[in-house]
Amino acid sequence: MSPTIRRAVIPAAGLGSRLLPLTKAIPKEMLPVGDKPVIEHTVRELVDSGITDITIVVSGGKSLIQDHFRPSPALVAQLRADGKNGYADAVEEVAELARRGHITYLDQHGPYGNGTPVLNAARSFGDEPVLVLWPDDVFVAEVPRAQQLIRAYEQTGCPVLALLPMDPADSQRYGVPIVKEDLGQGQLRITGLVEKPEPADAPSAFAAIGGYVITPGIVEELREQTRRWYEARESGRPVGEVYLTDAINAYAVDRAVYGQVIEGTWYDTGNPSDYLVAQMAHALAHAEYGPVLRDLVHRLDASAGTDPDTTT
Repeated sequence: MSPTIRRAVIPAAGLGSRLLPLTKAIPKEMLPVGDKPVIEHTVRELVDSGITDITIVVSGGKSLIQDHFRPSPALVAQLRADGKNGYADAVEEVAELARRGHITYLDQHGPYGNGTPVLNAARSFGDEPVLVLWPDDVFVAEVPRAQQLIRAYEQTGCPVLALLPMDPADSQRYGVPIVKEDLGQGQLRITGLVEKPEPADAPSAFAAIGGYVITPGIVEELREQTRRWYEARESGRPVGEVYLTDAINAYAVDRAVYGQVIEGTWYDTGNPSDYLVAQMAHALAHAEYGPVLRDLVHRLDASAGTDPDTTT
């Protein structure tokens, strides 16, 4: 059996431009979904899946992330002195989560693109497979998405991409996998990804949604991409970005890559409308907040002259 995955990378160096001006001073990873910042949902998913070494790759202006996970003994002492033990326990629990995940931080250096933070962290990987999860996704699933990806890797010993079924009309929003073979139980052999194709050109009805198991071969492809990027810049040729999907495509030309259809519900928080949906869904599922929100909706519908029990 292939070794169990114990390392993960969370790229958290993005600008959050789609959420400006909200993200001008607050990192998008620290925006709340429920009573937790969105990046904490990702960290909890990883720790709950057995990951013991998490590298968060950051850029300037992201110190709030470190502050959130850092122990705060003075704050805890003050809360306990004030008799606010529940709040003190909550603060301590976040620090304990960071300890269990052994969170370390790296500053991003190199070409722009989502492959660069993975390559920045790769020096500590050795020959191990590594999970890569984005910090603006929230998955609600009986079995965590990360655990589903780990299981797929243990069955195949190959790179794995998280997939979800998609409406073909939405293909221009996603990377769409080229499926070579359906192996059952949501596992697909794929030969690459087509980025944001027109619906008529989409090679399958699945979307890659930001969860990966990468192997040393993928890291080597990222190194090659980065080498070519610097070579192009030095020669004055146009340069683009270093993308993880490009490295996966290069790897998949002659080596096996798999997709795992994830069982669960995905909430993207990277743009305003999806962020609001994630907030609302999380709140409605909460034992305390859900009834309050449902009552608010009923009252608003009533004041607008709409009977919520007869609308769909």
